[in-house]
Amino acid sequence: MAYSTRTLVLIGIGAALLAGLSYVSFSTDPIAVDLAMVTQGPLEVTINADGQTQVRDLFEVASPISGTALRSPVAEGDHVRAGETVVAIVRPSSSELLDARAQLQAEAALQEALAARHVAQADLKQAEETLRFAQSQFARTKALVTRGVASVTRLEDDTQRLAVANATTEAAQARIKMADGTIERARASLLSPKDQDAALESCCIQLTSPADGVVLSVAAISERPVSMGTPLVSIGDPNRLELVADILSNDAVRLAPGALAHVERWGGGEILQAKLERIDPKARTKISALGIEEQRVDVYFSLINPSGARPNLGDGFSVFLRIVEWHAEDVLQIPLSAAFRDGSSWAVFVALDGIAEKRAVTLGRRNNRIVEVLKGLEPAEQVVTHPSDAIAAGVTLIERSQL
Repeated sequence: MAYSTRTLVLIGIGAALLAGLSYVSFSTDPIAVDLAMVTQGPLEVTINADGQTQVRDLFEVASPISGTALRSPVAEGDHVRAGETVVAIVRPSSSELLDARAQLQAEAALQEALAARHVAQADLKQAEETLRFAQSQFARTKALVTRGVASVTRLEDDTQRLAVANATTEAAQARIKMADGTIERARASLLSPKDQDAALESCCIQLTSPADGVVLSVAAISERPVSMGTPLVSIGDPNRLELVADILSNDAVRLAPGALAHVERWGGGEILQAKLERIDPKARTKISALGIEEQRVDVYFSLINPSGARPNLGDGFSVFLRIVEWHAEDVLQIPLSAAFRDGSSWAVFVALDGIAEKRAVTLGRRNNRIVEVLKGLEPAEQVVTHPSDAIAAGVTLIERSQL
């Protein structure tokens, strides 16, 4: 059966349309992905921690006695000089008012002390009379012995009596001094607070600054009672700051002496530099926000930047530290988000001419964004970041930015 030319053309067009529809129906759309370049350059592995500033040499001025701290002569932010600026004034404490019973007891104690002194004076007079007699007897016997009239034994007895009389006189004199002290103590217990305040008005203790610097804190501006050792004023030099941060103990053991730290989020636009000075020798147990017990330790850093590069940075300010654990200048690297576990090893998807290729890789050191590639990739290749479950080997890819 012969077909006309028109019929053949229509059949060809229908076949082409059918083939096109079949291709569209059974072909898959390209998957939109984000791609990253395999690069080679410097890489730092850091330990990130929140920290704060603190004055390196802090001086706490405390009350040396119990009493009343008068209104503070200085305020926070005042500049002080060592040994010159008065930073606190403390008045010794006075006694409380006596009740009727305590008043009578104190008066009786005074009378008893006065009577004891009279007794001691009488004893002293008796001792002095005995001493004078012993001295005359000793002198008389000594003269008789010299002329050969008295025996040496009698002289020895008089010498002993003279020594005993001297000791008795000294003891009587000491008892008078003891009685005087008892009288003063009894009279002091009878002083009223008003009388003591008048007596102590000119004997307040003025505490001067132990060092040049700035008043960082004042415990209280107003007058108040204090006990011995109560902190009154804190003094330090805000230009001599150090940084302190607490990190996990197993992170601390990986830090080398003098490790560099980048100081961020301190309020200024410039990233400051700091150097590790010391690590506390003892860790402490701390409960994390997730309720996990952690062993943490404080690490201390000295700021490298001069004070002019960190204006207004003071004591107790918050900072963020990126402590450099490891650094290399020429490292093949990819974003950490491009790598995924493939069994017991690592793998990535490489985009080759728009087709996904699964490739095993060997990874090295990493930080929270970048990972070192030891084997499996070449510079300038492109890898898929955050690969989804829809991506497999041979799948067609299209970069999301091209949509």
